Amino acid sequence: MQVFLHHIYEYQKGLRNLILHTLSKSFETQAVDRLEKLNIPYFVQNVSDSKINLFFGNKNCVDIIRLIGNKPLNEYSPEEDFILGIMLGYGMIPQCARYTAKRRKQKLTKKEMIA
Repeated sequence: MQVFLHHIYEYQKGLRNLILHTLSKSFETQAVDRLEKLNIPYFVQNVSDSKINLFFGNKNCVDIIRLIGNKPLNEYSPEEDFILGIMLGYGMIPQCARYTAKRRKQKLTKKEMIA
């Protein structure tokens, strides 16, 4: 929970617009209660029977996560993955490289399916 509290601090100080925090489901109620008390928008995504991804921060950013839908991060399209990375504050150049690599892989997979 210490890292979670630090993420809240970073959001409140304007260092981040969106945070993705993975935690045990046993802490979900405590974390959500804290966010609601602070009026911080959030979205909960189940990862497994014991873990969740908790997205929180700027309402517009959280709304985009809701629009992408409640699906595992590894099922994000290259475009969704790119948008998420940029919103989380990852470097633009590494995100561009990640996006192009995912798109190339996606195109190769499609060609293999056709052949």
